[in-house]
Amino acid sequence: MPLSGPPLTQSQPISALLDHGLRTKPDELALVSTKSCMSWRHLAEMSTQLAARYLALGLKPGDRVASLMPNRAALIIHYLACMKAGLVATPLNYRYMPPEIDHALEVSGAALLLHHAERDADIAASQLGHQLPLGVIRYKAEDRVGLHYEDLLSQPQTDAILPTPDPDAPAFIYFTSGSVGKPKGVTHTQRTYGWMVAAAIQGIEITLADTFLPGSSFSHIGGSLLGLATLAAGGRLVIPRGSDSAELLQLLRQYRPTVLSMLPAALMTLVRDHNAKSTDFASIRLCTCGGDKVSAELEREFTDLSGFPIDESYGMTEIGIATINPPSGENRLGSIGKLCPGYEMSLRDDSGAEVPVGTQGRFWIRSPTNSIGYWGNTPATAETIVDGWLDTGDVMRVDKDGYLWFCGRKKQIIIHDGSNICPQEVEEAVGEHPAIAAVGVIGIHDLVHGEIVRAYVTLKEQAERPTNAELIDFARERVGYKAPEEIVILAEMPLNATGKVDRATLKHIAEAQVASTASAG
Repeated sequence: MPLSGPPLTQSQPISALLDHGLRTKPDELALVSTKSCMSWRHLAEMSTQLAARYLALGLKPGDRVASLMPNRAALIIHYLACMKAGLVATPLNYRYMPPEIDHALEVSGAALLLHHAERDADIAASQLGHQLPLGVIRYKAEDRVGLHYEDLLSQPQTDAILPTPDPDAPAFIYFTSGSVGKPKGVTHTQRTYGWMVAAAIQGIEITLADTFLPGSSFSHIGGSLLGLATLAAGGRLVIPRGSDSAELLQLLRQYRPTVLSMLPAALMTLVRDHNAKSTDFASIRLCTCGGDKVSAELEREFTDLSGFPIDESYGMTEIGIATINPPSGENRLGSIGKLCPGYEMSLRDDSGAEVPVGTQGRFWIRSPTNSIGYWGNTPATAETIVDGWLDTGDVMRVDKDGYLWFCGRKKQIIIHDGSNICPQEVEEAVGEHPAIAAVGVIGIHDLVHGEIVRAYVTLKEQAERPTNAELIDFARERVGYKAPEEIVILAEMPLNATGKVDRATLKHIAEAQVASTASAG
């Protein structure tokens, strides 16, 4: 029998996301960072002006507007402007290389790209970067070439009337890697995104008294959704320019946030910073961690430093934040918590039948937050969403009290520092080397990064053997941060019954090596 979380209250239109803060404290600070501060009134005016400027450029509701931006106030203003104008915000991972940029632009059919000028060279190297219908807008460009973000906001304000967005029209496309193939465009409508915001507010218990510090990228669902949910609740949003622990410590001390949300790798780095003190965390009422499993070492080190434990959660780009250890309830260590408001879950075996309490099963979710599917990819949508239920591809068990326990991934994606890496993409990059006969890529558990990428390779006969460093550099030129950190050369590549690389066997090889090393120690 499916289990349900608490009831979810009505969401507000995301085009009016700032209304609560604007109505209750218009001249207090809404956005803060080490470089700038912005009141609710100013934020509302800037985002409305940018929305009008976007439409004046020729954009129309429903057009996709891509962004290749690091964490900046400008990115939040951009999202708000898109929501107000009925445009489809399409964030690109800031670590994307030119081929990945091209893929996202092609799939989304983006009409315009906003990007930081420090990525000029990568946009120039891409095939589509300067072929978009309305071109590019550059942020922080020092020259006077083309459209500048700053110029759009420095022009005199207009009295343009913004359209009323259709609740069922697309609002966001987030690119995320699945178990196979290139990243897919997870699509959320104005309505589903509004429900995700409402569920996050209720699940994390965000109020207008909260100050939220997300130690993750605003180009991913975690940082952007929770940041926008904080603003929707009337809370203050702190903008970290990256995950550097020195800057995070400065923000903790200067703005005394009440809610901290980080990826495990970044939190581990912060906790182990020799300048971090227990007083830095004194204002925090809740530290939530998602994107990967929290290790026992991280849990112990964080608790020793801060005096309270991490609240684990579970979310996906397709569904938002689905579970959390309830902030006002029991934090059951090791569990990813209970269902958030508005979510239903079903744990099923391979035949599709419900499994009993305490038994592992495949985790299906049904919620008004669910993505409507993958942009332009009907087969992938049909495979993932069945009769209103979304197949997460993960294996869970639930205890008698409704707490969920993560057991593993059916999908084979590698999660490194919170980013999804598709093994096939890395295999293709390594396999282009002339000395490589076959390659198989898997993720190896790592306390700091969640998983690291390891490539197993076999060499062609009589080929000159490349060094591991040469192979890593070769792959890095093609897939950037997704390149393997480790290379292992095999005499023979294990294959499955269909003749494909057997990653399950590679996993067993890796586990055997770990066990051998441990016994030798």
